[in-house]
Amino acid sequence: MFLAIDAGNSNVVFALYDQKAGKWTNQFRLETHAPRLISQLGKKVPLYFLEHGIQASDISQIGFSSVVPEINAIIEQFCKSYFGLSAYLITAKSYSQLPVKSLRPNEIGSDLMCNVMAAFSKFTSPVIVVDFGTALTFTAVDAGGKILGVNIVPGLRTAIKALVANTSKLPEVELKFPVSALGQNTIHAIQAGVLYGYTGLVKGMIEMMETEANLKFKVVATGGLAAILTTLEKVFDEIDPNLTLEGLRLITEANSAG
Repeated sequence: MFLAIDAGNSNVVFALYDQKAGKWTNQFRLETHAPRLISQLGKKVPLYFLEHGIQASDISQIGFSSVVPEINAIIEQFCKSYFGLSAYLITAKSYSQLPVKSLRPNEIGSDLMCNVMAAFSKFTSPVIVVDFGTALTFTAVDAGGKILGVNIVPGLRTAIKALVANTSKLPEVELKFPVSALGQNTIHAIQAGVLYGYTGLVKGMIEMMETEANLKFKVVATGGLAAILTTLEKVFDEIDPNLTLEGLRLITEANSAG
């Protein structure tokens, strides 16, 4: 089995891909915060494997993407000690083997490269990946696989947390659409402002990118919060929660071939 480890700003996702079945079978996550992560790795990973009847020896290859450099050594050491394998860490050097190209490989996050690798490999046409994570990102690729540009804005939860942290009376609210864009109380007002506001932001950003590039893009959404903005269902050609993981797998395999 292939083990993908995707370290983001909030969570480290572990996912298993069954090569024989050709599908992702298991997924769990730990907190990224380094002191807590060390404890969780030693306890929760073995417990998860035990509960699901998976042996450490079942893992034949590990791909590792991280946007949090300070935890890389922790993850790599754990992989060696628990699985007896070295994790392949995706870096700027990994991209020379790919059909997608970045003009600034040392600047673009490995998570974004994983996204576009998976999306472009599937559609082989101009594509925008919208990733709803701690940050909301838009990555555009042309028909030749060249990354045209990236946009980054605060994610949905990040926006709400920032609002709460910088105001004295506004509460943190559930990410759920209110019945109307016209908020009738404080909670509904925040929900309407963020969720309907981000609906407009996503639509507007895609429209501006298409206009500037003079291209019609396929639009793929991913990330844990991708399904929350139900008002965008017709905007996306596909919602793929495993897009980053699939790209991680493809990049790892492209760099281990031969």
